[in-house]
Amino acid sequence: MKFNIPIIVEKDEDGYFAYAPDLQGCYTQGDTYEETLANIKDVVILHIEDRLESGDKITV
Repeated sequence: MKFNIPIIVEKDEDGYFAYAPDLQGCYTQGDTYEETLANIKDVVILHIEDRLESGDKITV
């Protein structure tokens, strides 16, 4: 199963913040851009796996 999920990454004074606006509660942060991308990828995968295991329908 493949999904195209938009990710927003923002830089602030403490590092980077990323979130997936289509998936409520999917957000993370990191010290570097690369770390933040890796973190949000993990968060999105865990979020989708959890929803599928719960029987939720994923529409993105």
